[in-house]
Amino acid sequence: MTQIIVLPHEELCPKGALFEAAPGTSICDALLEHNIEIEHACEKSCACTTCHVIVREGFDSLEEATELEEDMLDKAWGLEANSRLSCQAIVGERELVVEIPKYTINMAKEGHSK
Repeated sequence: MTQIIVLPHEELCPKGALFEAAPGTSICDALLEHNIEIEHACEKSCACTTCHVIVREGFDSLEEATELEEDMLDKAWGLEANSRLSCQAIVGERELVVEIPKYTINMAKEGHSK
């Protein structure tokens, strides 16, 4: 099992969290399994950015993002060099420290902007 530390998020996880996840599990599924209700508007199909996370530690232990994920990430609010879509980032053997950004872009909820 791999330890995941989730930094505090005002709405989803005010005190932060610490839990273990099985290698091979997506970060999104691990969060959901531990009652951290991260948005995943496209049902984890790599078609939106609502599950965007920033991997503060352990980023290099994740497999590289696919071209499709990179294209989606380009649309994410608050994109950083160590950003991933949590539905596509698979937990490996090293501890992860994850930050859920304060904002997400959910086109289904917010409508398309010009």
